[in-house]
Amino acid sequence: MKHRFLPLALATGLGLAASVCSAADQPLTALPYTPGLDVQSMDTRAAPCEDFYQYACGGWMQRHPIPPDQARWDVYSKLADENKRFLWGILDGLAQQTEGRTPAQQQIGDLFASCMDESAVQALGTAPFAPWRERIAGLRSMKDLPGVLAALHLSVADGMPFAFGQNPDFGDSSRAIGFVMAGGLSLPDRDDYLSSEPRLREMRARFVAHVARMLELDGMPADQAGEAAMTVLSIESELAAAMLTRVQQREPSRLHRVMGLAGLKKLAPHFDWVAYFDALGVPAQRVVNVTEPAFLRALDGALARRPLAEWQTYLRWHALNAMADELPRAFEDEHFAFFSQALRGIPQPPPRWRRCVTVVDTLLGDALGQEFVRRTFGPEQKRATERMTAQIEQAMARRIQALDWMTPATKARALEKLSAVVNKVGYPDRWIDYASVRIVRDDFAGNVRRATEFDTRRELAKIGKPVDRVEWSMTPPTVNAYYNPQGNDINFPAGVLQPPLYDPKMDAGPNYGNTGGTIGHELIHGFDDEGRQFDARGNLRNWWTPRDEAAFNERAQCLVDQYAQYPVVDDIRINSRLTLGEDLADLGGLVLALMAWQAEVGDEATATQPLRDGLTPLQRFFVGFAQWACENTRPEELRIHARVDPHSPGRWRVNGLVVNLPEFQQAFACRTGQPMAPAKRCRIW
Repeated sequence: MKHRFLPLALATGLGLAASVCSAADQPLTALPYTPGLDVQSMDTRAAPCEDFYQYACGGWMQRHPIPPDQARWDVYSKLADENKRFLWGILDGLAQQTEGRTPAQQQIGDLFASCMDESAVQALGTAPFAPWRERIAGLRSMKDLPGVLAALHLSVADGMPFAFGQNPDFGDSSRAIGFVMAGGLSLPDRDDYLSSEPRLREMRARFVAHVARMLELDGMPADQAGEAAMTVLSIESELAAAMLTRVQQREPSRLHRVMGLAGLKKLAPHFDWVAYFDALGVPAQRVVNVTEPAFLRALDGALARRPLAEWQTYLRWHALNAMADELPRAFEDEHFAFFSQALRGIPQPPPRWRRCVTVVDTLLGDALGQEFVRRTFGPEQKRATERMTAQIEQAMARRIQALDWMTPATKARALEKLSAVVNKVGYPDRWIDYASVRIVRDDFAGNVRRATEFDTRRELAKIGKPVDRVEWSMTPPTVNAYYNPQGNDINFPAGVLQPPLYDPKMDAGPNYGNTGGTIGHELIHGFDDEGRQFDARGNLRNWWTPRDEAAFNERAQCLVDQYAQYPVVDDIRINSRLTLGEDLADLGGLVLALMAWQAEVGDEATATQPLRDGLTPLQRFFVGFAQWACENTRPEELRIHARVDPHSPGRWRVNGLVVNLPEFQQAFACRTGQPMAPAKRCRIW
């Protein structure tokens, strides 16, 4: 992923409470224009050969302090906020409109209206949660657990204490099978429970206090709430100890354990899997993939050993936590105080409209996406991006053919995989139909439950069927991009193809540096330390000769060693084993973008005159590339980032790349030995 999107989202979520909108906090009727290369974002007092990130982004960082309701603020965040403000305008209009709406417009308008009606949410109190509280309290024995857990997984929250869903089989990407995955944590990472670091020990204590306060708000006596919170921490700590680390999860072969129902029962005999699948409405699974067998064994031991009352406490907490934003203000405020303020350093909750836009995008994303695309993403933009994508892929073919470290046999397989890549630009060819989802204007919590269950059942219905290769994993307004190794496809939503990230008014250099780098980044993910283990059809299969695999690993180690030296915050440095895939994609993507731009403009790539904004064409390419990564981040967020985010901080996603490109040294006439022009360079693709 080019940006900080986490495929496995943090278990915390983001608690958002309402706030009063200022005069400037208004919806947009059109997306604002920011140029793809903004000279005001530069700091020309900085020497590009000493600190290129400061040179390209210093002005942006000074002019864009972190808003009080954000953990970080960067170019992607700013564009995402503008997209959301634009969607706010669309949704607010549809919410007020009573006639002439299409069925889909009625759904997204009324869902938004129900979310914005805070007084109705307040008046209901904890009534939306009461049925779940009562159902959990009504458990009479562990035999009742599968049915209740299935109901919670369907419409409240998956992942407690394990997750179940569908995914293409690693060994046969043409078929979707059930996946049983580790889960059940509230804090961002397993190490939050296991580390003896004083800061994390303190955060665990604050977490226990938060759980107790939430349970008290739900009517539990204070003394019982304190004991219950300790029970939650105890269970989650036990689950965390059995989980793979995030670095271990980067090895696909560790996550590939296909077995039948008998194997599943053998791993966890104290859980009635048939009853669970029946309650989900999924036929008993003949084949499932258990991503972490050791976790499932540990969970089974906990199920056998811990009394039912402890599991009831655990489920009540998780259900309450999942529904906090649908309950009265006191729950939202407490949720925000821990998960956003204490954990991430955010001083102020965002306005309610922002959460409500996110709710609609999450639950009815394709319906909202059609409204966004119709207004923001024309056919010319789509054609231009598709053309650039083809050029990047042609550059990749030339790079593969020119590699001196790869044998002909592996080159042939690499070219085969490259030629099979599917490019998805802007929006899906087929939209999800939400016609069966009942949206009621005055029933926010009910809308969330019904829409969630619709999507969960839609996903589960894929099990046992051929994989749908048309569907996307992001909605069109999303400011991000991704590579799907099992579909061997690269995906660029319309939201990420807006200025300043893609600027039709700009010259080629900044656009190829920015959007071209993004396209190259996602393409390289098919050949990074994880993606390279999947073949052209998306199957987990080693198509590398031992010699080529060793040569790749040797070159990748160069980046591991380089990035391990970079600081994040305090005395924390980058976990370069965790960030390796993204660092490889950043570097390879920039190389491909540069090649494609050079092919596009010919002699202009080496021209020194005329200057534009005081920059040569090659300098404009590099500055345009760098400015996507301009950012400011709170230290609390950086500490979480260092543990869980597979992306390096923005400064090193710029400086860590240009030090490896001789073309950068040439562009800015850097002397060998200056910080941005070291004698040793890393190069893979």
